[in-house]
Amino acid sequence: MIGVGRSDCTAPPAEIPLMGYAKPQQTAAGIHTRLYSRAFIIDDGSRRVVFVTADVGMISQRLRLEVLQALKEKYGDLYRHDNVVLSGTHTHCGPAGYFQYTLFMLTSKGYIKAAVEPLVNGIVKSIDIAHSNMKPGRIYRNRGELDDSNLNRSPHSYMNNPQNERNRYKSNTDKDVLVLKFTDLDGDGIGMISWFAVHAVSMNYTNRMVSSDNMGYASYLLEEDKNPGELPGQGGFVAGFSSSNLGDVTPNTRGPYCANTGLPCDYLNSSCPVGGTVMCQALGPGKDMFDSTSIIGHNIYLKAKELYANAVEEVTGPVQFAHQWVNMTDVTVKINDTHTVRTCKPALGHSFAAGAIDGGGDLNFTQGAVEGDPFWDGIRDALVGPPSNQTKECHHPKPILFSTGEMNWPLPWHPQIVDVQIITIGSVAVIAVPGEITTMSGRRLREAVKNELTSVDTFRNSEVVIAGLSNVYTHYITTYEEYQVQRYEGASTIYGPHTLTAYLHKYRELAKAIAQDKVSELPVGPEPPFFTNNLFNLMAAAAVDRKPENSSFGDVLEEVLPVYRLGDVVSVTFVAGNPRHSGDIRDRTFVTVEIYDNRTESWEVVYNDASWETRFHWLKGSNLQNNATVEWFIPSSAPTGSYRIRHFGHYKELKSLRPVITPYEGSSDVFSVRSSYY
Repeated sequence: MIGVGRSDCTAPPAEIPLMGYAKPQQTAAGIHTRLYSRAFIIDDGSRRVVFVTADVGMISQRLRLEVLQALKEKYGDLYRHDNVVLSGTHTHCGPAGYFQYTLFMLTSKGYIKAAVEPLVNGIVKSIDIAHSNMKPGRIYRNRGELDDSNLNRSPHSYMNNPQNERNRYKSNTDKDVLVLKFTDLDGDGIGMISWFAVHAVSMNYTNRMVSSDNMGYASYLLEEDKNPGELPGQGGFVAGFSSSNLGDVTPNTRGPYCANTGLPCDYLNSSCPVGGTVMCQALGPGKDMFDSTSIIGHNIYLKAKELYANAVEEVTGPVQFAHQWVNMTDVTVKINDTHTVRTCKPALGHSFAAGAIDGGGDLNFTQGAVEGDPFWDGIRDALVGPPSNQTKECHHPKPILFSTGEMNWPLPWHPQIVDVQIITIGSVAVIAVPGEITTMSGRRLREAVKNELTSVDTFRNSEVVIAGLSNVYTHYITTYEEYQVQRYEGASTIYGPHTLTAYLHKYRELAKAIAQDKVSELPVGPEPPFFTNNLFNLMAAAAVDRKPENSSFGDVLEEVLPVYRLGDVVSVTFVAGNPRHSGDIRDRTFVTVEIYDNRTESWEVVYNDASWETRFHWLKGSNLQNNATVEWFIPSSAPTGSYRIRHFGHYKELKSLRPVITPYEGSSDVFSVRSSYY
């Protein structure tokens, strides 16, 4: 039995920080594309698993716990922590504010209910839809390679891995694309999941529109293909594109250059002679970030479409799953007869503050720092206190910037309890990894799990794939050798140099339990906390909206031209309210582009704010006056005819000192689109 479902999970696109680049100035101000949760349920008659890939930076522990709580209220014990996997696509342009640990709350204005609720409700609704659509079906698998769409952003770290290990692989990134094709019993397609290792950072930190980035665009294109005539987010076919072992992998395939000189950045520490790490920026294949998102997304889509069309190897066999909660600050692993290694309390190194080439830090930190800086260490000691000697020794050679495992005010700064989880669908094993695992770490993990599974005949022909950014966020997971170099990824491997060793040990145990059918004997592990006190929200309430004199909300400030050609950009600006006043915006739109149908003498919506061809910009003006500018990039395939653009929103005013929220709408003049001006 197979069920697929998709649901909008977009939060109000205004003032809420975007999650990923940790740039305080990068707050939401409009919509490029909407964010969706895509759910897949597979049931073999005795066991059931759920896999969700959501257009979100990462799944946080808090988000997962709230989703599981909502599922328990609705379905009892049907959907649980052990058979539900939640994975994030890793877009860096989705709203933040859905974390319960202090470090993440500080960088994203706290725990923001308005950001959490659409995510929880959207993910749950996608599972609801999949649940209600369950029907008998078949699954097919296919694998291929995709070139020119990813690049290793820390080759210096990768080169520190043993040469004989590197010699086994032809590239320093994984090029594999794995596709699972879902059909009904008639062979008609109902959905697809694809995994490919690349960061969703084609949209850079200068962007302030909510965007699903390259992975979301791949989903958009395949769903557009399979649901002809439907608006984005509509139609029965669901195409999920999931993250994988993307820790050291960028889509910015032209590599890192100094923005001020055009020369390549320093190889070892990714900085520039003038401007430091901020000036070192990786460039995508396109002329700008929108073009790069389009190119990378299109490449991933085309490969997945080809693999989907040619998938003939059927996936058969039972559905299984194994899950444990692990205290990752205290895992001891015996590596031979004389040596044991252990994980550490979480800590971030100096190079964490340098950022990566996809978005460098603003201060004078560089990647590859294996010594501290007395200036920053002095400031750190004054503000939050120094790391203990035990933590310093445990994390060596990482110079510790923040000893987050020793910082607990007002709540712990980082998680201790982490989910490890594997689900198997016939011969396909999905490893849910709680963070950003690097290329070589991912290869070692897949191999370790595969070796355990293939020890029994059931999994002889198994396919093992990593679903990244799953269940709880713990930053990065590098190999021990990569960790020694202390670039951004190593400095952000928070449980110390033996983090991967601990995970290999834990996931081997899960795989062994699945292979030997002894999952029930696995210890459950210590439950993660669900904090109710001391969560803080630094977001002020949205202010009242004002408008220019003698105008109304929805009035046009800058009107459209009367005539446009295919390929032109239509732009119109409205008097607008703050989008936060629109509340739950899921399954609604701030924008429509409409064509006049002469036969029916009515207007038909052809694009909305989820469409790739539209951009909705919200501009917070002075004196509490806001504007909304809508752009429509007319595609060459658009029919000629008469069009209009409409904008919908809500404004807040005070009446008798009480806030009142009122809906409004506005429309441009009618304009015509022609194939030429003549």
